Parts: sequence; structure tokens; C-alpha cells
Amino acid sequence: MANQNDNFIDEVFDDLRRERLFRLFRRWGWVAGLVILGIVAGVVWREYSQARDQAQARAWGDAILAAEASGDPAAVMQVDPQGAESRRVLAALIAASEWSERGGRDAAADALRDVAGNAAAGTVLHDLAELKLVMLQGDRMDPAQRDEILSRLSRAGAPFELLALEQKAVALIGAGRPDDAVNLIRQIQDKDGLSEALRLRLSEMMIALGVEPEPSDNMPAG
Repeated sequence: MANQNDNFIDEVFDDLRRERLFRLFRRWGWVAGLVILGIVAGVVWREYSQARDQAQARAWGDAILAAEASGDPAAVMQVDPQGAESRRVLAALIAASEWSERGGRDAAADALRDVAGNAAAGTVLHDLAELKLVMLQGDRMDPAQRDEILSRLSRAGAPFELLALEQKAVALIGAGRPDDAVNLIRQIQDKDGLSEALRLRLSEMMIALGVEPEPSDNMPAG
């Protein structure tokens, strides 16, 4: 009998809980519906935005390749000229490389200056443009300007620190200061993060200066 009473009480409590939940759902169910709808809409919008951005990026890349294939670097800079500033900066860098390969040094230098002077380029692209400008112009650049740029680009932790130090060594050689160049090259060789290509170039510079590279200066065999 006691067991039957317990079952009856449990059923009554279950009914009360169901009734309470039902009232809560009737009162606040629309809120849960809105939350679910908002989550679904957010997911759909994110997927749509990603698909749209990917499609735009592919279209821009295809247009850049087509412009490069035309043989006119200026056409590269005309790809989506009213588009995102970051893409215009990249187009200018690509065009500068094309002009440089085709002997259009002045046009390449102008394009690189535009990137270097563009606040929207960001640190990495700004520094890359300045480094390329130094490499392009070499000793034709004003020595003071060249030194200022390379000193800034070769600061510790800068994105192109090692490459800028390499250009400093090139500048020292051009200025008739081979001993200073050798000392700098050895300092560069002691730094972490040297690529094998850079290590090889530094060794070749040492040989050109009449200094026999140490075994560690050479690329490993194989």
C-alpha cells in the first residue's frame, strides 16, 4: 500500500513538473525560437561570406595572372583599382617585380615608392617594398637614404633583418670597405635563422673578397 502511495505521489509531481514546463514554454518559448533562429542565421551568413570572399579572391588572382601574361606590368596595377587597398598594394609589388625583370627600373622604383608611402601597406609589405627599392637601385640611391633605410630594416626582430644586413654588407663593399664588410658578414653568419640560400650568398661574398670561408660557412653536402 505504501508503495502504491509513493507511485501516486511521484506521478502527481511528474504531472506538476510537466505542467510547469509547459507554462514556461508557452510563456518563453518564442525566446528560445529567436535564439535558435539567430544561431542558424549567423552560421548561414558566415558560410555565405566565406564563399563570397573566396570567390572574389580567386577572381582577383585569375585577373592578376591574366594581366601578367599580357606582358604589360601596368596592366597588373589596373586590376580592380577601386578594390581593397591591400590588393592594390600587392598588385603594385607584383608589377614592380615585372618591371624590374623587364628592365623598367624607373617604373619599378616608382611602384615600390608608392607601396612604401602607403600607410595601408602594413609593416611587412612596407619594409619589403623599401628593401626591394634598395636592392633595385643599389649604389644609385642616395647613400644617406640607403643607410637610413637599411639601418631601420636591420633592427633586431625586424621582418627582413638578415636580408637588410646582407644589403649593408653589399653597400660596404661598394664603398670600398672590404674589411668592414667581412666583419659584418661574419656577424650575420653567427645569427639564427639563416636560410641556406643566404648562407651560400654570404660565403660567395667572402670568396669574392679574397677570404676563405670557414667550413661552417658552406652549405652542407647533399
